[in-house]
Amino acid sequence: MLTYGAFVPHPAIILEEVGGEETKKVAQTVQAMKSLRARIEVTRPETILIFSPHGPVFQDGLAIRGGRRLQGSLGNFGFHRRWEWEKDQELVQAITEEVAAEGLNCMELNEEFLFRYRFSRELDHGVLVPLAFLAPENVRLVATGMSLLPWLEQYQLGTAIGRAVRNSSRRIAVVASGDLSHCLLPGAPVAFDPHGEEFDRTLVNLLKEKKIKEIFSLPPVLVEKAAECGFRTLLMLLGVFDGLEFNLEVLSYEGPFGVGYLVSAFAPQSGFDPERSIYASLVEQRKAVVRDRRREESPLVRLARRTVENYLLGTEEEIELPLPPEAQKPAGVFVSIKKHGNLRGCIGTIFPTQPNAAEEIRHNAIAAAFHDPRFDPVQAEELDELVYSVDLLKAPEPVSGPEELDPKRYGVIVRRGSRTGLLLPDLEGVDTVEKQIAIAKQKAGISPKEEVELKRFEVIRYF
Repeated sequence: MLTYGAFVPHPAIILEEVGGEETKKVAQTVQAMKSLRARIEVTRPETILIFSPHGPVFQDGLAIRGGRRLQGSLGNFGFHRRWEWEKDQELVQAITEEVAAEGLNCMELNEEFLFRYRFSRELDHGVLVPLAFLAPENVRLVATGMSLLPWLEQYQLGTAIGRAVRNSSRRIAVVASGDLSHCLLPGAPVAFDPHGEEFDRTLVNLLKEKKIKEIFSLPPVLVEKAAECGFRTLLMLLGVFDGLEFNLEVLSYEGPFGVGYLVSAFAPQSGFDPERSIYASLVEQRKAVVRDRRREESPLVRLARRTVENYLLGTEEEIELPLPPEAQKPAGVFVSIKKHGNLRGCIGTIFPTQPNAAEEIRHNAIAAAFHDPRFDPVQAEELDELVYSVDLLKAPEPVSGPEELDPKRYGVIVRRGSRTGLLLPDLEGVDTVEKQIAIAKQKAGISPKEEVELKRFEVIRYF
């Protein structure tokens, strides 16, 4: 059964053996962790399950640490005590089966995987720092990393894990390890960004008010700019509690070193009730976004979408759409495809290669869906989840320097010899000329310090 849950930070400095006098600056966090330990001890857990963002991370699934016993130390932080726990193999097996039943990937890391992916056998600080406060050595342990799946699938992982926990014969406490924004102050681990404070404040308030569904409406660019490392483990923890009545209490929040440290407690009050589950409504909410987008999509976007669908499904019907006059003229075109807010493919041409823009769209839509080397080809089961945009490029013009650029209005082309990189304008998260040029250089394989020729261009963007 599920006895308790917690979301906790993992900076080694909250341990006096590491931080010394500096630990006094995080006194609120230390006191909250001690309070949390007392609360967890009352529930007498036999196993602690912990999610760490610094454990093994895979793009498309969850990794669970293998081996009969789990151990590690904080020697890298000057604290050489070793911790060791017996692994709860029964729970590992149950989690693996429940996650597979959801159609998601989950694996226990054996010696072969550790060698192949060069993962350490030692537990990471995302596990050890929280457990130094929370876990006696006589409990069993299961330690996982996290995935880079879309947010809802990350939550779905948690719902599957929640079933495994509830069906276990043991008493289990679940801990999500993670820090919030890393850019709260100048001198923080990531360059100061005011979005960090906004993200932390918004998320903490949503948790205090127990507005779980609203968490999924946070702007992705806000989460990205916060440079956090705990959002995905929190989504997993919330998934574990899906369908349960529970008390959620924020015990402390502070950020004296420029990183947000949140300690929160999740106390289950009753058993699972499908009527309380929000997972199905979150799925429907995401589908509604795609349906609304398609109801309003422009003819050029519909042309790109239906071209991909017909190509994949083998349909040979002619696509007859009322296309605007600009579609009859030659133009460079970029077709972008996204899935659940993440890029799924983007291919384009700076200058026209087809008789007109409509043919350019068809050609580049196929390339974006099936030939973008960064992604696997689109599959039929994904079609209903994809959204498209089309950019018609105006003729590029040379500029004398960065001062003539504007990432909101202009795209940029960088060139050095035969290497060329392009970045479209008005992209989420690209709000400075410096960042725009840096990304374009990276795409071209040009080092940051190399001089480049610059061109700018405008686009007509269709959704």
